[in-house]
Amino acid sequence: MRNLDQTAYYGNIRTVPYDLIKELTLALIGTLVLMTGLTIFLSSPDQPPETIQSWAQNDPVDLVTTAAGELAGTTVSAQYGAPYNDGTSSVQSLGFFSPQAWFGVRQPVDPANDFVLNPLQRASVGNADLSAALASYKNADAKQRQAWLDAYTKALADAKVGDDGKIAIAGGDYGPLPTMMDNLLRLARAGGLDGALVTNGRFYQTDYTLPLLFMGDGGYLAGLAENGHLLGNQWGMMNETGSYPGQSWLWLYTMWYQLPPFAGNANADLMVVLLMALLSLALVLIPFIPVIRDLPRWLPIYRLIWRDYYREERSDRETPAPAPAGSAG
Repeated sequence: MRNLDQTAYYGNIRTVPYDLIKELTLALIGTLVLMTGLTIFLSSPDQPPETIQSWAQNDPVDLVTTAAGELAGTTVSAQYGAPYNDGTSSVQSLGFFSPQAWFGVRQPVDPANDFVLNPLQRASVGNADLSAALASYKNADAKQRQAWLDAYTKALADAKVGDDGKIAIAGGDYGPLPTMMDNLLRLARAGGLDGALVTNGRFYQTDYTLPLLFMGDGGYLAGLAENGHLLGNQWGMMNETGSYPGQSWLWLYTMWYQLPPFAGNANADLMVVLLMALLSLALVLIPFIPVIRDLPRWLPIYRLIWRDYYREERSDRETPAPAPAGSAG
C-alpha cells in the first residue's frame, strides 16, 4: 500500500472547522443557566429529618400508643415476618414462590424488647420508680400484662397532653404502664431513644432499621407522608415532598402500583419486582429476539436522524465524476 501523508489521505473528505473550546464553554454556560432555572422553579424544600424525638414532641400520644402496641404484639413490626421475626402478616408470595420466606429471619427484631423494654432498662439506672415499674411488668404473667395493655390502649384513645407535657388519661388499672410510658416519652423527647435504637456496639452507628420500624408502626410518619403526597397511591417510591419532582427514573416502578392487578394487592412488591426483572431481561435480550431486533431496519428512523448525511451521499452519487485531465473532448 502506498504511503500517504495526512493531506493526501484526507484530500477527498469534506471537513469543517470546529472550535472545541468554544463548544464546551457554551455547553457549560447553557447547562449552568438551565440548572439554575430548574433549581429556582422546581427544587424541593429542604425538610429537616424526622426522628423519634420530633415524633415525641409533635405527637406524643401516637408514640405512646405505638409503644403499647409493641408490648402487646399488635403492630406491623411485631407480626411482620421475615427477615425480622417469625410472623406472617407481611410475607409476600406467589404460590410456592416466596423468596422472603425462603431466606428466613436474617435480622432478628423483637419490637417489645428492642423498642421499649431494653431502652427503659438502660434508662432505669438511678431511677428507682422506673426500675420498680419494669420489675412489676416483667414479673406479671401474660394474662395480667395483656389486661393492663388493653385497658391502657383503650384509655389512650381519649388521652390529652397536659401543660407539663405528660399524657393525661382517665383513671383505671393500668399497672406499671403509666410510669413506663412516661419515662419512655421523656427519653424520646430528649433524643435518647433515637440513640438507644441505633446503638449496635460498633464504631459507626449507621443501622437505622429499628427506629424506622418503630416509627413506621405509628401513625405520625404515615400522616407526614400523606401530607407530602408520598403515599403509594399518590406517588409511591419518591424522595421529595409536596408537588415537587422526585426521582423521575422510578416512574416505571411506581406506575404498576396504580394499575390492576398490582393496586391493593398484598403481594404487589413481589409482583412488581418480578415484572421489572422480566422487562430488564427482555431489554438485555433485544438483539436476540426476532422481529423486535429487526424493527430498526424496517423502521429506518436513523435515516431521519442522519438525513443530512444521506442527502449529501445521494447528491455525491448523482454528481458525475470530473473528466480526467488531458482527455479528448
